[in-house]
Amino acid sequence: MDTIRDLRRRWKPHKARLTAQRANHPTPIRFHRACSWLDRVEKLEEADADLALVSQWIAFNSLYGQWDTNIGHAVADRECWRVFLERILEIDRAGYVREVLESQKALVLSLMEDQYLSELFWHDPGQEKGRRARRTKLEAQKWYVEDKWQLILEHVFERIYLLRCQLIHGAATFGGKLNRRSLRRCSVMMGHALTAILSVWIDFGADEDWGIICYPPVHPGDAALS
Repeated sequence: MDTIRDLRRRWKPHKARLTAQRANHPTPIRFHRACSWLDRVEKLEEADADLALVSQWIAFNSLYGQWDTNIGHAVADRECWRVFLERILEIDRAGYVREVLESQKALVLSLMEDQYLSELFWHDPGQEKGRRARRTKLEAQKWYVEDKWQLILEHVFERIYLLRCQLIHGAATFGGKLNRRSLRRCSVMMGHALTAILSVWIDFGADEDWGIICYPPVHPGDAALS
């Protein structure tokens, strides 16, 4: 799996070309922001799984986040990342994302059967809801046979997103013992998925329009401040 240094080296020619075309080009900014958070993840200790997952999601958010000029704030998370993942799969002519989903099938299925990563379970925690939540694993095995990669990818990120929300919204204890297995699995999967997504971005997405970036860099003296 490529390191952040490897990804930055592969991206460098695109960065130079795009920034020469336009000052503060949003595509290199998105890539730079994402790599800055993933670079930090590489330096974290194994015990810092909470911080790793939060940082990985921030990196992901750097890529998919959209600003709605009509309402004056960012578009809702789920809407953004679902559309983003669909688009990544559409332009992924090398099959980077599919390769990750295939090579990490056991990890994907473990996320699918984890009842604590299912919104269905948390609607009314209990044995019956737990059994229904775990049935997603059986559905996912069928999706693999049917090559439904968009569906698999979306469900993987739905489950990671639930844990991300628990952490961000104060619904989990830092370093807590109850969610360690789920947390480690989510973080490992995010690492593989983000490397694949950034590879797609480098090889096929440099000239795509990724939408209006949230909170672009504004420096003292810029026209935006006057």
